[in-house]
Amino acid sequence: MRVIGVIDLRGSHAVRAYAGQRDRYQPIGQAVDLARLYVDRYKLTELYVADLDAIEGARSASQTMRQIADLGAALWLDAGISSVDGARRALDLGATHVVVGLETLPSFDALEAICRSIGKRVAFSLDLRGGEPIAGPGIPQETPERLAARAADAGAGSLIVIDLARVGTREGLDFALLARVRKSARGLTMLAGGGVRGAEDLERLADAGCDGALVATALDTLYASVTR
Repeated sequence: MRVIGVIDLRGSHAVRAYAGQRDRYQPIGQAVDLARLYVDRYKLTELYVADLDAIEGARSASQTMRQIADLGAALWLDAGISSVDGARRALDLGATHVVVGLETLPSFDALEAICRSIGKRVAFSLDLRGGEPIAGPGIPQETPERLAARAADAGAGSLIVIDLARVGTREGLDFALLARVRKSARGLTMLAGGGVRGAEDLERLADAGCDGALVATALDTLYASVTR
């Protein structure tokens, strides 16, 4: 089970995410310092960065992103990407995986165009809140399973399932939902996040068919021996 360290980014600062309430996220330090901690202390080889400013339509923290990419870990970048140009900019910043989130996706035609342009480096993020998709007017009102299948048909190489209501809460994940989504999107690398509590959850994620987990709050639990 792969563990991907999560950084929620505002400006150059990492913030502590909790239950998707972005207006209440508090700074916890420089994002590059947190990324270096993940790589040096926890020996993580993959990082997931959510650029909250870009997701909300503001300017992306390009310099910070490049500094994180320079640390050498594979970078999954979620920066409100909704077009081919946006995807290419993410690659220029050092992303190895371009995350296209349901929350900011204008249509599945746009996702298909991005996938045609950059191939399997596209990761579709199935953004949920309380198990319900977070999507704009251009997205069909369908079940998470059906939306995941659409992403697979569009050519995405990876699928991320994240429930924002569970982020930072250590309440656990909806393993039944994840198992259903896995069946609808066979062949894709599948990651899950939001509410991971510890090693037992990683085992259950593997049983549900996940290849990796997005983790921030629970890292000290997973790697207790290196934090003492």
